[in-house]
Amino acid sequence: MSLPYKIPESVLVVIHTAEREVLLIERTDKEGFWQSVTGSKDTPDEALSETARREVEEETGIVLASQAVESADQERRTVPASHLLDWQLSNIYEIYPVWRHRYAPGVTRNTEHVFGLLVPRDIPVVLAPREHTRFQWLPYRAAADQCFSPSNAEAILQLPRYMRAG
Repeated sequence: MSLPYKIPESVLVVIHTAEREVLLIERTDKEGFWQSVTGSKDTPDEALSETARREVEEETGIVLASQAVESADQERRTVPASHLLDWQLSNIYEIYPVWRHRYAPGVTRNTEHVFGLLVPRDIPVVLAPREHTRFQWLPYRAAADQCFSPSNAEAILQLPRYMRAG
């Protein structure tokens, strides 16, 4: 069931390699707006880890699986679900005015929960063409510099801390 307005609770997933390279994707609706995977909950009771899993698959084609996959193509795009790590960080920020119409009247703030996802560097990335036009892998500091969102940049800069913890 889809709600008429977006839920002001979302995820930010920093997709990275063991070498601290970060995947950035460019928004279709805003050229030059590079970001990590983001997305809002579909329903109020959707688990944040499920939101993260769903958004990663929708936006990049990367599949998180807890069991064997069915095809060789899917296997190339699959990582273990255990590679998704909830960093237990959240940001509350003002929703950009250009996107406020997607939310209920009077909603101006969003709570964003940060996750990290470890993937192999050669994993195929298949973008959702209605959402993103290009992708790039960058060393984490360069990726942070490229992000248009300050909370996204700050999350990326936290990557070494959370890689050591995991």
